[in-house]
Amino acid sequence: MDPKRSKDSSDSPESTHSPAFPDEALERILSLLDSHKDRSCASLVSKSWYNAERWSRTRVFIGNCYSVSPAIVARRFPNIRSVTLKGKPRFSDFNLVPQNWGADIYSWLVVFASCYPFLEELRLKRMTVKDESLEFLATRFQNFKALSLLSCDGFSTDGLASVATHCRNLMELDIQENGIDDRSGNWLSCFPDNFTSLEILNFASLNSDVDFDALERLVSRCRALKVLKVNKSITLDQLMRLIFRAPRLTELGTGSFLQDLNAQQYADLERAFAGCRTLHTLSGLSEATSVHLPVLYPACANLTFLNLSYAALDSEDLAKLLVHCPCLRRLWILDTVEDQGLEAVGFNCPLLEELRVFPAHPFEPDGAHGVTETGFLAVSIGCRRLRYILYFCRQMTNAAVATIVQNCPNFTHFRLCIMNPGQPDYMTNEPMDEAFGAVVRTCTRLQRLAVSGLLTDLTFEYIGRYAKNLETLSVAFAGSSDRGMQCVLSGCPKLRKLEMRDCPFGNAALLSGLEKYESMRSLWMSACKVTINACKVLAREMPRLNVEVMEDEESDDGETYKVYVYRTVAGPRRDAPPFVLTL
Repeated sequence: MDPKRSKDSSDSPESTHSPAFPDEALERILSLLDSHKDRSCASLVSKSWYNAERWSRTRVFIGNCYSVSPAIVARRFPNIRSVTLKGKPRFSDFNLVPQNWGADIYSWLVVFASCYPFLEELRLKRMTVKDESLEFLATRFQNFKALSLLSCDGFSTDGLASVATHCRNLMELDIQENGIDDRSGNWLSCFPDNFTSLEILNFASLNSDVDFDALERLVSRCRALKVLKVNKSITLDQLMRLIFRAPRLTELGTGSFLQDLNAQQYADLERAFAGCRTLHTLSGLSEATSVHLPVLYPACANLTFLNLSYAALDSEDLAKLLVHCPCLRRLWILDTVEDQGLEAVGFNCPLLEELRVFPAHPFEPDGAHGVTETGFLAVSIGCRRLRYILYFCRQMTNAAVATIVQNCPNFTHFRLCIMNPGQPDYMTNEPMDEAFGAVVRTCTRLQRLAVSGLLTDLTFEYIGRYAKNLETLSVAFAGSSDRGMQCVLSGCPKLRKLEMRDCPFGNAALLSGLEKYESMRSLWMSACKVTINACKVLAREMPRLNVEVMEDEESDDGETYKVYVYRTVAGPRRDAPPFVLTL
């Protein structure tokens, strides 16, 4: 081991008694820890463990790009190969964070190029990534292997062309749900003719037509390709040709099914799917109908994840498909399946652990289609292993939720969205307090909770009293007074992220968390009753927090603010736009 390591005491904890392991042995032991939380805990044991963890860590996860600076990260961990970095608050997914708010990756890349020229993986979520950044990344990191962009913005397909041209060792290119300037599909032709290393390729969220000949040649060369997710421009004929050229696929995203097939094409496509014996994830299926679904049946036997969130299937089509999927653990669907479709889920998917039901028409909550408590109850009866639920529905009752969690008490993620804000139990006209009280009392392992419907402070009293493992809470259009937020802040010891919008929580609620915020990752409040003076008090009392205030452009009074509070060791950020006031 480098003798400089044992002398390095920068940023390290005080030395305490610990077992006397040789440095090399301790580093080898700690390298077996995959969880960043476990590694962080190990670094607190003693000075020697701190240094061993510091030198042996090759992966770093940063949940807020402004909680630390790239220079601090590089000083702390000199041997990083993989970085996962999150930027904007999660409510940016709902357009609540203004455009040009920040979270640009470029300054990080400049430091990484100097300190981590051996960087291999970069996984970004809700970051601003410009074409210049992608070109810098592609040309400065010679052994770069994996790029994942989820809900990022600022770049175009020209940036992807730079990555394809220069990253000769690339194994993963995963582009999901980004705000991208989709100029053309010619970027796929930029991969060199001798390029063969790709194992993961996902461009399902792009819109433009792609150069299919270039894509087909690429897939043919990359014999280790395991994940392929294409966009809607790929026809069924083309999809069939790609499947035949990628015999080792474990995940497939199909693109559009909007094509009429003759008998020979239908038979060929069915034969292609029959050859997908290693497939465990299937997504896409946009515009798939009852005519197309039978070609999928031969590939369904080993599926553990079926993503139908872009396929507006009805209950009958879903039921026919699920009969062929006995191993499903995860299922994403649209509410076009209605309650009868969810009854089929409960009947056919006894191993299911995660269910997400999305609204096909989110701005029409009173439309003809949708799901209710009846479908949710049916799922809970048949899927007793359920751990994760995201459920958009038109109506719900307290009694139904209480029965659901009795049937499935091991929920770790419970996200219920009743589409009409402030809607009560439609049978009793009572608030939905007892529903969420049942959730937090029964589901003792609950880590993430999203509440909806007509809720009083009683819901938050229940949360503070019983949700002792809760880490993330999302609240909208709920609560009666400051007491609701105060109960959560005082009662949930593991709370890390608190997101609130359109709630009656004000200054007293905000300032009740002075002792809590430093142990949390972030607090977001928008369209609440917080004043800028209270934000100034919070910033003055807690100097290690960044308190950012933005005027709420949707407010009529000019005195309603969006407030983002987060802990940081880097101080106020230097790239805040004029509309962000950092206190």
